[in-house]
Amino acid sequence: MANTSVQKTLIVFKPDAVQRGIVGEILSRFERVGLKIVATKMIAPSKEHYFKHYEEIGKMISRRGQGTFDITLEMMVQGPVIAMVLEGVEAVELVRKLVGTTEPKSAVPGTIRGDFSHMSFGYADNEGKGIPNLIHASGDPEEAEQEISHWFADEELYDYQTLNEKFTR
Repeated sequence: MANTSVQKTLIVFKPDAVQRGIVGEILSRFERVGLKIVATKMIAPSKEHYFKHYEEIGKMISRRGQGTFDITLEMMVQGPVIAMVLEGVEAVELVRKLVGTTEPKSAVPGTIRGDFSHMSFGYADNEGKGIPNLIHASGDPEEAEQEISHWFADEELYDYQTLNEKFTR
């Protein structure tokens, strides 16, 4: 049975989204479907912070290899990122659906990656570069919980009522 509860999920606007100036346009998509922002900050994390995020939590090296991890790490330290926690009904799955597949080339039109980015894994691999796919989104509720506690302290998460919740919960 699917988890039909109110959840929190982490999103990180990657350096390519921040530097292109499209964070607001992307964020509006999450707000329009009834997700609310419960935490946000702009930061330039260290390589150690990203190691914990991508390997200790996300297991990137074991899933995709050291080369992919190294390229991703280099891409992520190219500028500041904006980290947010969003909350809503089945938020993890909803955000993943809105974001689209990890490979922008495969992301369907109407998704964030399908509308704002286009690159294939093959091209990125041939060029020895990371995939500029704009945003990180937690993969499942357990990962979301670990990622949120890695990026935010409990006192940085806010609990408040939005008018929108009347219609979305």
